[in-house]
Amino acid sequence: MTITIEAVYEQGVLRLSQPIPLAEGTRVEVTVISTEAKPQNKTPREILAQIAAMPLEVSNDKFSGRDHDTILYPPHSAAV
Repeated sequence: MTITIEAVYEQGVLRLSQPIPLAEGTRVEVTVISTEAKPQNKTPREILAQIAAMPLEVSNDKFSGRDHDTILYPPHSAAV
């Protein structure tokens, strides 16, 4: 069973926002993903430079920019 629920970390304990349907003593695996945004201390110039440095295509891509029109507009069958 997989349940996604919000919780607050207080004094070393995760406090769930609502009860969950588990029996007492049930062992679970917890993955923590913080919902607070991490501050980006980059200037617009740095962000644009990072974008410009990205490769246009990667050699192991299944599709490339060359396939754009073929994917969006597949050749039509002559037999109608």
